[in-house]
Amino acid sequence: MMGLPLSFAEPLLLIGLVSLPVLWWLLRVMPPRPRRIEFPPTKLLFDIAPREETPSRSPWWLTLLRLIAAALIIFAAAGPIWNPRSQAAGSKAPLVLLLDDSWSAAASWDERIKTADEMIANADADRRGVALVPLLEPNRDITLMPAGAARVALRQLAPKPFTTDRTEALALLERFLKATGDAEIVWLSDGVDPGHGNEFVTGLAKTIGDRSLTIYDGGTLSPLALAGAENAAAKMTVKVLRADLSVPGGVVRALDAKGSPIAEARFAFGAGAHDTEASFDLPVELRNDISRLEIANQRSAGAVQLLDKRWRRRAVGIVTGATSDTAQPLLAPTFYLTRALQPFADLRLGDRGAPQQVIAQFLDQKLPMIVMADVGTLSPEIRERLNAWIENGGVLVRFAGPRLAQGDDDLVPVKLRRGGRTLGGSLTWEKPQHLAAFTADGPFAGLAVPKDVTVSRQVLAEPDAVLATKSWASLEDGTPLVTGERRGKGVISLFHVSADMRWSDLPMSGAMVEMLRRLVDMSGYTSTPGAGPAGQSAKATVAPLHILDGFGAFGPPPSTAKPLPADFNDRASLDHPPGFYGPADGPIAVNTLAPTDRIAALDTSSLRANRASYSNAEPRDLRGILLSTALLLFLIDAVIVALLGGTLAALVRRRAATAALVALAILGGMTLWAPAPVRADQASDEFAMRAVSQTRLAYVVTGNADVDSIVKAGMTGLTLYLAQRTALEAGDPVGVDPAHDELAFFPLIYWPIVPGAPKPPQDAINKIDAYMKQGGTVIFDTRDAIEAGPGDNGAQQTPGMQSLREILSALDVPELEPVPREHVLTKTFYLLRDFPGRFTSGQTWVEALPKEDEDESASRPARGGDGVSPIIITSNDLAGAWAIRPDGQAMLPLVPGEPRQRDFAFRAGVNIVMYTLTGNYKADQVHAPALIERLGQ
Repeated sequence: MMGLPLSFAEPLLLIGLVSLPVLWWLLRVMPPRPRRIEFPPTKLLFDIAPREETPSRSPWWLTLLRLIAAALIIFAAAGPIWNPRSQAAGSKAPLVLLLDDSWSAAASWDERIKTADEMIANADADRRGVALVPLLEPNRDITLMPAGAARVALRQLAPKPFTTDRTEALALLERFLKATGDAEIVWLSDGVDPGHGNEFVTGLAKTIGDRSLTIYDGGTLSPLALAGAENAAAKMTVKVLRADLSVPGGVVRALDAKGSPIAEARFAFGAGAHDTEASFDLPVELRNDISRLEIANQRSAGAVQLLDKRWRRRAVGIVTGATSDTAQPLLAPTFYLTRALQPFADLRLGDRGAPQQVIAQFLDQKLPMIVMADVGTLSPEIRERLNAWIENGGVLVRFAGPRLAQGDDDLVPVKLRRGGRTLGGSLTWEKPQHLAAFTADGPFAGLAVPKDVTVSRQVLAEPDAVLATKSWASLEDGTPLVTGERRGKGVISLFHVSADMRWSDLPMSGAMVEMLRRLVDMSGYTSTPGAGPAGQSAKATVAPLHILDGFGAFGPPPSTAKPLPADFNDRASLDHPPGFYGPADGPIAVNTLAPTDRIAALDTSSLRANRASYSNAEPRDLRGILLSTALLLFLIDAVIVALLGGTLAALVRRRAATAALVALAILGGMTLWAPAPVRADQASDEFAMRAVSQTRLAYVVTGNADVDSIVKAGMTGLTLYLAQRTALEAGDPVGVDPAHDELAFFPLIYWPIVPGAPKPPQDAINKIDAYMKQGGTVIFDTRDAIEAGPGDNGAQQTPGMQSLREILSALDVPELEPVPREHVLTKTFYLLRDFPGRFTSGQTWVEALPKEDEDESASRPARGGDGVSPIIITSNDLAGAWAIRPDGQAMLPLVPGEPRQRDFAFRAGVNIVMYTLTGNYKADQVHAPALIERLGQ
């Protein structure tokens, strides 16, 4: 319709538009004007303004509104369809669907399948055959099939997680078109050119000739991709690629092996740039845990970058046997080693202290790799530990030097001759040697041999039958430069030159950096020379473990996936789809894109084709929109008519008055009958204000009036004693109900156990448990020491102890022990041996502290843990001994009533309160003699 993507199912109904002028005339017809008869008394009413006026004719804009509504109804009846399917009328040519099905099509795969399904439906209506041509399946035969079979085959297609060359499908397409003849070709393109895009476009133009071609591209989510992740010294970076220059940026997520998020990094593209970087500035420990990088809101294998242990930044310890000389750092072996290893490893430099002590520290830190530069004789203990570490997967790299040349140990891959070999000196005919080619089965295979590196001195290996198999690099005369071997799960390697410039200029070359990089890549997992992460040789293969599909989700390996070499380091393909290969504890990651891959927008401007977009590919029926708009216009017309006639205004005034009266009645009734407002938290606010105004001790209200009165008097007496003997001036004690009151205000809560009392509710138990875990201390006092029989077993059978057991059964109580004599609790204020109350025979229990050695405990006057015991259990009735009457006299007698028993009971209370408030600071007084001696006192 006039160039617009619009058609009508019933175009004849548009003739109804001719009736619009007639409708205009009908709407403009005026009723006959009434006959005017002048009546003299009515002149008195002329000056009164009429309350309602009726116009004599409709306004023009209201008439236009009604005409528009009528026109919309006519258009809706004609069945308008936006974006109808464009196809040749009466065409019987078969439909050929070229479908891009690589990872770049996964982001908009649903739109492509929907578009293809609708085209197949149109072909079915015209009884045309359909041929599906997935461009990433060049070996698949192209055949015509009925539309129903084509629809089933379409649903079985899925995007591939790799990239191949589209040109491989041109030969099959050309052979099919020659056999078929005329055909309508539709290319559902993803708009991405991963390479060889111009060759495919040129070949496609020659293949289809004059046949009809329609290209669908655009209107969908543009794909993004990841490539070239690198775990650098300060951060991890990954390249983000785009084909569409209109994509501004996004977010890259980092996940661990379990799929848990670790971090997110935002990225933004520069103007006209097809790639940018996303970086994760994280500690190396977190970066090493990353096993998957993915672009948020992207659903494709190309938007995923898998990382294995080869991407981990390993910690390397460097030990030197040379004397440290800070005045000449360029002569130190560590100078060249640190600069060669720093770009791809985290270094631990052990240049202080004896080498054996530094090695022991590195072994304690469980470093995966240790480099020893000119370290000679080692103690048997260190050699034994190093051998065990290598057997368990450690990588030991040694550099020769004067000390190693005179040493004799088994931590070298080959047997060495004593002394060394000098080349190019004044007393020798031999000249400095250059490097020969690296061995093909060693870890340095494939590295370029530097021509400018010479060796002037080296340590020699004793020739034997296995020397050649252990030589990874040699000089031109055949003597070994680097040797190595596998021991258990680990590797040991020896550079037969020093790590500085005295014996060779290899440490200054770029070859040294690449050689050390290969050795670092072997650390952190079981590996062998020339091996992959699983410890397999380069010629061995590893089976697929978890494979990515085209949408970037893990799944089982497909039947086409084949094992790959253990040293595989290439992009994914049909035989080796992206995913993890090998054992679960050390898999190899294969990614969709290689680090050097780039993508661009596919240029199809040279093709003579019709262009379409996925965004408007689906036809849309406009009848619902038109009818809804017409109904809305009629409603607007009704409101306008009501306003012009004054009916609506009067109705609104009457309804507003009624609503106001009803609202006043309701509000009046609520004011009359509503009770006075009560604040539910008023009591809790008063309790909190009282508790925090001063430091206060608390006790649990049991509900037994006699027990509660004694405990309150006891806590009051202890508070007075604290004010008299210490700097603590506490407020009056507070009785608490654990089920309802907040306990965090109090450092200490005294809980008297009443035998036979019901067990506290679970809410109270939970709050007490939380209080103890957050630093509070609870004293449980069974007050029944006099009732207990001889020994601890008798004490556990008392009614009070049985009630306490019921309470503690629901609490997370730590391991307990009787208060040791050296416990901090015995020394916080007074020096005490026990904690008496009304009774003296009961035992006091606290949280058990870690056991200490006898020598250490003998030198420490106090033993304390890292914090305060959350629980103290006693049966001596402490509150009964502290209880005093208002006249200051004791409330209860003591048993056995020794002269100073009550005073010691108060001292026990003071120690408990001070221990609760100050913690284990008394344990630090073990250093007091040393401090006093240092001060010269």
